[in-house]
Amino acid sequence: MSPYIGLTIPAQAEYLDIVRLTLYGVATKAGFSFEDIEDMKVAVAEACNNAILHAYAEGQSGIVEIQFEPSEGYMKITVKDEGDSFHYIQTAPEEVTLHHKSIQEAAVGGLGLFLMQALMDDVQVFARGGQGTEVILTKQVYRKEEIV
Repeated sequence: MSPYIGLTIPAQAEYLDIVRLTLYGVATKAGFSFEDIEDMKVAVAEACNNAILHAYAEGQSGIVEIQFEPSEGYMKITVKDEGDSFHYIQTAPEEVTLHHKSIQEAAVGGLGLFLMQALMDDVQVFARGGQGTEVILTKQVYRKEEIV
């Protein structure tokens, strides 16, 4: 495992700004563009929001752990909670597209995963059967000279 920067926050929305600020600092040092950082901030905030809103019963306190793991050419971001997990089936991104569907066909509550998949290069979700959920988001660094 590479060195990482980790945060543990209360499962409360008012702590998301700390996550976004930390992500900005780590991603800037790793060489990500402003646009990629903004995409990552949205995806990570969505993963954290899912944990805050769905992992813990109303009134139950909980935590969300976030790890930023920059490596050569990419960054892996892990968001974990210890609350109730859900039944998740990993599918290929092309199988979960909303193209050619009406807005009524979109499942309420499932759009966050679509958003994460659209903004990140790889999204993995591990539901640990009542022992929490782990979301791993990966983004490649694209340098200007690599884009032709």
